[in-house]
Amino acid sequence: MSFRISPDPLDSAALSRTLADERAGACVTFEGWVRNRNEGQPVLSLEYEAYAVLADKEGARILAEAREKFSLLAAVCVHRVGHLQLGELAVWVGVTAEHRGAAFDACRYIIDETKARVPVWKKEHYASGATAWINCATRGDFADAKR
Repeated sequence: MSFRISPDPLDSAALSRTLADERAGACVTFEGWVRNRNEGQPVLSLEYEAYAVLADKEGARILAEAREKFSLLAAVCVHRVGHLQLGELAVWVGVTAEHRGAAFDACRYIIDETKARVPVWKKEHYASGATAWINCATRGDFADAKR
């Protein structure tokens, strides 16, 4: 089980290979990409910042919860920080389990809890020239963490 914040581009194929396990009957992955619109506004790029020490701690807690709740064999979650362009991979989650139901449920749990609890901040850069910080962690011990 591993969670990490990364300033480097994510390689989904390499990340998937870390999950290989002959005991696994299922592997489910999720890729979160930078898209060109949010709430009707054209988006040009995103910036992510994180309180890395606390993000790693909360991310590890989420993976441990998922492992116990869904009987996972393995789980990995990596979240990018820095300035990302349209189409770039911002977050990757992968899990393995003996059965597909547990793998699907665990993957969704991990991304949903990561978005809700891990102290990562997203700044959208709009075509209009405006910017806005959005989607900050809203639950957990670090909801009020400030940079």
